[in-house]
Amino acid sequence: MGRTYFVEEAIGQYLSDLSTKLKPYVTGLLIGQCSPQRDYVIRAVRTPPKEEQMEDNISLSKLASIDEEWITTHASQVSRMLPGGLLVLGVFIIATPELSKESQNALRKLIFSVEKSLTKRRLWKPAEEEVSDRAALQICSATKKVVCRTYDVQDPKSSAKPADWKYQSALSASWLALDCTVNVNIHIPLLATSPNHDLEKNTKNGLNRWSKQIEDSVFLINGQVKDDDTELLEGQKKLRGNIQCSTQFSDVRVLTQLSQGSSHRSTATVQVCSGSINLKGAVKCRAYIHNNKPKVKEAIQALKRDIINTLSDRCEILFEDLIINEGPHKKNFEREYHVLPQRLFVPVAGSSVMLSDYKFRDEAAGEIQERFVEMLDQCVQAEDIHIAEEISTVDICPVTDNRDDTQQKQLTKATLLLKLQQNMGVVIAAAVAVFASIFSFNYFSD
Repeated sequence: MGRTYFVEEAIGQYLSDLSTKLKPYVTGLLIGQCSPQRDYVIRAVRTPPKEEQMEDNISLSKLASIDEEWITTHASQVSRMLPGGLLVLGVFIIATPELSKESQNALRKLIFSVEKSLTKRRLWKPAEEEVSDRAALQICSATKKVVCRTYDVQDPKSSAKPADWKYQSALSASWLALDCTVNVNIHIPLLATSPNHDLEKNTKNGLNRWSKQIEDSVFLINGQVKDDDTELLEGQKKLRGNIQCSTQFSDVRVLTQLSQGSSHRSTATVQVCSGSINLKGAVKCRAYIHNNKPKVKEAIQALKRDIINTLSDRCEILFEDLIINEGPHKKNFEREYHVLPQRLFVPVAGSSVMLSDYKFRDEAAGEIQERFVEMLDQCVQAEDIHIAEEISTVDICPVTDNRDDTQQKQLTKATLLLKLQQNMGVVIAAAVAVFASIFSFNYFSD
């Protein structure tokens, strides 16, 4: 038996409008949420046209001309704008009858390309029981016939399976929201062996370690620890949202474990570093979950991923901005302070769900509005842009390299000595104190 997709009713009109305006074909993304029982589609977003297509009014007549890289880039940009619980769960194509035979092969290729691109950016791994089917929606622009199939993206040889596509009004009008603010203070060493002070790579490695702490954290929902398999709304009155949009918020506190159990062995690592990166601030995190008897573990998983994604995405955006403004091969390496982009939320018409984005201090509301139109095909009023948090910073600290040859020899000997001591399971506190000015001493508990 195939999967069932419950789809926001307004999407039907959106897809119908696209079929009359854009020919011979148009592609786009399906945005929603997977659950063990059913899947939900709350947005469909067309692929933005390239500038040359807009300027020259180029009409592409064959599906072979689909720009796969352009579509996967769009998917990556859109995924940054989705709060926890939402993901790109499929691809659609609206094509003329002449192109219908080619459409399914094109969709299959796009689904796997999009998933591969999104997986590369993630700092978390999907759970074993997680839904890995993604939707391939094909619509004939002439007959309006809708054909929905799914592919298992975990299986490269996966064949198409039939799926039901059912429209429903006010689908996400009363979804549940989990809110939390996470205080971040992450110290990331820049290894001396890292070529050209690769800030982005070092930062990602540091965030990988931090993400494991988030995965192992304890989450209090409205001040309580709840069992994973209990219903999120157990003991609470369920809101009905078929008249107007209403969101039931749960306040969540994240308790990061300071120490591990006795079964985990802690090791001290001494690393030669050229500097460090410090990420500091308080980040606003939010996840949405369907209201069809959601489990606590579904909600917590969605929020965990939002916490990890929001910090990772901000760093990614910052480094992209630095490359644009300073070039990819920056020569000097001096102490710098950078401000991470702030998170904002924007409402979706007819839904309790809000979409997300990030802005730098010097970005005007107009730039944000343009981005929503380009990426999500959504017009946004300036007064509907809600800045969710204060400023967070990145402090990049180099170590001044004024050691002479003698010091360098001493450093090499010390490194060898400490490695020998580590292998024997002994780390001498006196050695650490003597060489504290030369080494960056970092303690990680895995």
